[in-house]
Amino acid sequence: MNRRAALRGGAILGVLFVVFAAGVYVDQAFPDYVPYFGHRSVSNVDLAELQQAIRVVQADYVDGSINTAKLSHGTVQGLIAALGDPFSSYYDPDQYKKLKQRYAGLYSGVGVTLAFSRDYPVITGTLAGSPAAKAGLQAGDQIVKVGDKDLKGITSDQATSLIQGPDGTKVVLEISRAGRNFSVTLMRAEIHVPSVRSAVIANHILYVRIYQFETNTSTEFASALTNGLPGAAGIVLDLRGDPGGFVSAADDVITQFVSSGETFELRDRSGKVERHDVGSKHAAPSLPLVVLVDANSASSAEIVAGSLQAHGRAKLVGTTTFGKGSVQRDFELTGGGDIHLTVQRWYLPNGQTIDKKGLVPDVAVALANPTDAFDVVGQSQDYAKDAQLKAALALLPG
Repeated sequence: MNRRAALRGGAILGVLFVVFAAGVYVDQAFPDYVPYFGHRSVSNVDLAELQQAIRVVQADYVDGSINTAKLSHGTVQGLIAALGDPFSSYYDPDQYKKLKQRYAGLYSGVGVTLAFSRDYPVITGTLAGSPAAKAGLQAGDQIVKVGDKDLKGITSDQATSLIQGPDGTKVVLEISRAGRNFSVTLMRAEIHVPSVRSAVIANHILYVRIYQFETNTSTEFASALTNGLPGAAGIVLDLRGDPGGFVSAADDVITQFVSSGETFELRDRSGKVERHDVGSKHAAPSLPLVVLVDANSASSAEIVAGSLQAHGRAKLVGTTTFGKGSVQRDFELTGGGDIHLTVQRWYLPNGQTIDKKGLVPDVAVALANPTDAFDVVGQSQDYAKDAQLKAALALLPG
């Protein structure tokens, strides 16, 4: 079976890496991905009633110029929505095309990192050279509106649909900064963002942040270890705000730190168990390791953190994670659309599920403000305000 499973984090509140130009690191809109190679047998859905409803609309709706493609997409969308599963969804052909671009880390957006809550989304950072950076947007800015749409309490998925758009098109953001509101017009641009960033900090500690588990994460992570491990006294793996992604990448990251055993396992509705075992590439099987997590660490990020914790390989520092223990599969339809459907649940090597519970850190530490988190992308190596990172460093040698 193809193991490129991705864990979709769904509608989530918290720090998500969103490359809005607009794109969002959404796993929470980014699925745990497994391609579709066949289908199960038929269910008990009353297809006759569905077909009758379609015939009635086509025959008797007052406006004879019905957009049949839109009608078809809406029918499938309603079918999936009726499941009541926040992680199952339907993507029309255009949305699915964009989703596949996200799998590859490609975005057409403005280049910001956002934190979501019940209030307005807060910019926690901008990408160097991005439209947002060039316009002077900065950490701590709140996005109040996109166009005339108020963003209070908005989810990451909703924000993505508003901010993202074709390369070269404009988007108007209303920003709130220090009690003053102003508007800025940004030209969306295509942005490719590495999923892994690293730096040597403190007393020879290798800091590695994974923003999302994408198609290139395994390679980028291995490169970060190759370049940063010589002379390192310990490692901080930062999975804060990581919404998940490809399960194969999670396997590879765990394998770098654990020399044997199980990484995690999948179970379907029949109870069939698919065990994932540690691979053969172990760059740092014994170097002291601490993992940073928060409420927005989800799915594949939770697999990595939870497996390392269950193996006794690392301590977790931060706050309780999101709690997404399901796996989705993409079923590409003949018309170009896609059904993103929950098909399995995953379990830690100790048999435990974190679904709807999350992982509890070994050392609980909160951040006073999302913008206090260390910005490894920035020019400064200052982490003085990052209480979670400082707590992690205190557990390591030096």
